[in-house]
Order: sequence, then structure tokens, then C-alpha cells
Amino acid sequence: MSEELATGPKESPPAQRAGPREVWKKGGRLLSVLLAVNVLLLACTLISGGAFNKVAVYDTDVFALLTTMMLLSALWILFYLLRTVRCPDAVPYRDAHAGPIWLRGGLVLFGICSLVMDIFKTGYYSSFFECQSAIKILHPLTQAVFVIIQTYFLWVSAKDCIHVHLDLTRCGLMFTLTTNLAIWMAAVVDESVHQAYSHSNASHSRLAPDPDRAGSQVGGDCPCNTAICQIFQQGYFYLYPFNIEYSLFASTMLYVMWKNVGRLLASSTHSHSHTPSRVSLFRETFFAGPVLGLMLLVVGLAVFIIYEVQVSGEGGHTQQALVIYYSFNIVCLGLMTLVSLGGSVIYRFDRRAMDHHKNPTRTLDVALLMGAALGQYAISYYSIVAVVVGMPKDVLGGLNLAHALLMIAQHTFQNVFIIESLHRGPPEAEPHDGPPKEPCLTFANLDALHTLPTCPPTPRLDGPSLAGPQETIAIILAPRGHWRRRCLKDISLFLLLCNIILWIMPAFGARPHFSNKVEVDFYGYSLWAAIVNICLPFGIFYRMHAVSSLLEVYVLS
Repeated sequence: MSEELATGPKESPPAQRAGPREVWKKGGRLLSVLLAVNVLLLACTLISGGAFNKVAVYDTDVFALLTTMMLLSALWILFYLLRTVRCPDAVPYRDAHAGPIWLRGGLVLFGICSLVMDIFKTGYYSSFFECQSAIKILHPLTQAVFVIIQTYFLWVSAKDCIHVHLDLTRCGLMFTLTTNLAIWMAAVVDESVHQAYSHSNASHSRLAPDPDRAGSQVGGDCPCNTAICQIFQQGYFYLYPFNIEYSLFASTMLYVMWKNVGRLLASSTHSHSHTPSRVSLFRETFFAGPVLGLMLLVVGLAVFIIYEVQVSGEGGHTQQALVIYYSFNIVCLGLMTLVSLGGSVIYRFDRRAMDHHKNPTRTLDVALLMGAALGQYAISYYSIVAVVVGMPKDVLGGLNLAHALLMIAQHTFQNVFIIESLHRGPPEAEPHDGPPKEPCLTFANLDALHTLPTCPPTPRLDGPSLAGPQETIAIILAPRGHWRRRCLKDISLFLLLCNIILWIMPAFGARPHFSNKVEVDFYGYSLWAAIVNICLPFGIFYRMHAVSSLLEVYVLS
């Protein structure tokens, strides 16, 4: 067994009870994974089939499946909470690395936005209740209850290493994880169909979006003619990105809980903690990174607004909007690439030891960073081929090519920086081979204290008494923040703010992939739409997951 065995008489009974079950750990995990795969494939079949008009699968079928899955998951969560409350020995260990406060805080924030989206969705479908199926109103109400229950569950239980009902717990966690992935997939498909309907015309659209799902007001049996109905309709589409991120955040936390089922931990931890000090969090920076990052965030918001107004307007300013959009992204990606490369260079001078202890949270973070980046890699390489082979002789073609190349470089160097940062030990782990340069210990006579010209401010005096002038005391100088730590914190904050603006743009509807006709003319609309709709959700998730990882890097630097 790769787990660390607990030490001490107090923790030995749980280890002995869990010992025989460890033989079947892989069997229990296999059973839960098979359950999740089958349920997820069923959900994928219905959700993908419901996106096409020519397939006899309706959105009511998808809503019925998702509602059933959410009800079952909510019932299991309630059972888990009641079981752990009634059985004090059910959770003998808690993983200090799982569910850090910023991840749970992000989950709560996205959960609140998801609740608002469910309110808008309920209001939208209630606007024409007489011609709608009841399941369309029941679905957002059920999702709101599910979000509340699951958010509370993950807030209080994300660190649990449960040791009772192991196989049932694994299956329950995997089923809840699958429910979140199904909700994520349904939201992505719904938003993709809506975007495809907005950017396509009938002459080259094979994806024939459902009028109700795409937000069409023409050709449906339930027209959305009132002003309040249109507000609800547009509102819940703009809130989809938060619901998508909520489902993915919950899935990652549930996966870590699944890995921790039956896990044995030692009484003392050997790796870094997620609890930063207040001084370290707010003061130990050069402020260059946060200021530059905030400037790019504000400029990016202005560029995004200009892009949306000009692309959706009637004045024909799409070309100008694309030039502004690509120019900002090229500058932002170029700076992020250089900064990430600089952070990796700084680590060459860092003497902190690498942390090789088992950490399921870190393993998942690395896997998600590498896997989610593949989506943007794919879009970039398709764009490079289209630009190079198609040879468009204009400024927009050159900007598109530079944007694709910088996107690949930025993802690569940022991943290297984040992954290396996550594997570094805490600042206290830095060895001191030579004489200390900053923190030092000095022994001085009280009478000679005032003659020390280089004594730093605010020394701390530790001694048995201040009465005798000949008594020796210890002067412990307060440590100063190392320049490497300050630089790493600035780099982390700068990359964090840049990833936020690069998440906002595509998450809230910026689609230069369709406004720019180079790829559409080269691959055809159907193929290019399939590539973008499959790969772009992973690229959007990458940005938000990078924000979470960079916040952890900032705290641990």
C-alpha cells in the first residue's frame, strides 16, 4: 500500500478496521468507475442527440434525465451527511491539502451565480407555462436545490477521508461527479448551439439548432414576445459560464474526495500547508505584477466591449474589431509568456527542496492543466494550418498566425511554471548552507547594545532579566522577505489577473473563430464549428483552473 500508515495508539484502531478492506480498494474503485462511465455515456448520448433537430431526442428527455440524476445525488449526499454525523469514527482523518479555502470560496461564488441562473430559467419557462412541459420548470428548481445541498456538502466534507461504507461511498461520489459532468455538458451544448445559431446562417449550418434551445423567437410554438421573457432568456444565457465553472469545480473536489476514501494518513504532515499568514498574503510583493495585471484586466474589458458592440452591430466594423481583439491578445499572451519564462528562470536559483509526498489534489491539478490545455492547442494548430496553407495576404491573417503561435507558447511556459511551483516546498524548507544573510542571531552585552550601528529596527530581546548589565541576551532579527519570493508572488498575481480576462472574453461570447473567415473558408463551417465547440470549452476551463492554481502558487511562494 502506498498510503502512509497512521502512528500512535489513538489512530491505530481505524487503521486496523480499514486494513482488510484495502485489499479490495482497486475493486471498489473499478466498480464506481464503471458505474460512472455507463451513466455518463447515457447522459452524453441524450444530451448530444438533443442538440440536433433530426434526432428524435427532445430537450424534455434531457431535462428528465438530469432532474433524476440530481435528485438521486442529493439523496445520497443527505445520507452521507447524516451517516458522518451519527458515526464519529467515520472520518478518522482529514486531508489538509484537499478543498483549500479559495477553491471552496470559488465554489460558493459560482454556486450563487448558478442559483441566479436557475431563477432566470424558471422565470423564462414560466412565461409561457400553458404550452410547455412541466419538466422544464421542475428542472431549474431541482438544480437550485441540488446546488445548495452540494455546496454545503463540499464546504464541510471536502477534506474527509471516510472509512465506513467504502464501496457505497465511492459509488455515490462517482455518481455525483457524473451528475456534475452531465450538467456541464448540457450547459456547454446549450451555449454552443446558441452561439452557432447566432454566428451561422441557413445556407451553411448543418447543426440546425433547436429554436427553443438557441433562443429563437421565430418558428416555435411558445414565442417569447414579452419584455420580461426576453430579459430572463438573455439573462440565463449570460450566466451559463458561472454554472459551467461551478460544475467543474465541484467535479474536481468530488474526485479528490473519491481518492481519499479509505486513505490512511500519518498524524503529522510533511508537506506545505495551505494556510498563509496575513502579512505574507498582502505585503510581500513589489506591486508591479498586480498593477500591470489590473491594467491589462481593465483594458481587456474595454476591448471585449468594443469587440461585442462592433461585431454585433450593423455598421460592418467586424474587421476593425478583430484587429483590436487580436492585437490585445497578442500583447497579453506575449507578456504572460515572458513572465512565465522569467518565473522558471528564478526557480533555477531557488534552493527549496521539491515536495514529493503523495498529494491527490496536486496530482489532479497537474493532470487538469495538461489535459485542458489540449483544447486550445488543437484550435491553435488548426488555425496555423489554415493561415499557412490558405496564405491570406492581409493584416488579419498575420495577427491570427501570431495569436495562435503565442497561445501555444503561453500555455506551455505557464504550465511549466505552475507545475514546478506546485512541487516546491514551503519557503521555510530552503536550506542554509552558508552563514545566514538576512535572519541572524547575535549575542551582545546590554551596555554595548547602543553602540551597534547596523542593528536593524524593531529587534526582539529575549533574556532572563534586564537588571544586570553583564547578562547576555539574544537579539533575533526579524526576517525580511526574500527577493525571489517577492518576484514569484508578483508573477503569480500578474498571470492570475491575465487568465481572468482571458477567461471572461470567450466565456461571455467572444468568438473570433467564426467572425474571422479564414478558418471557416478553409475547413468549411460544419467542421470548424465542431472543432471549436468541442475544444473551446476545455480552453475556457483551463483559464479558470489556472487561476485557482496560480492563487495556490501565490500563497505558497
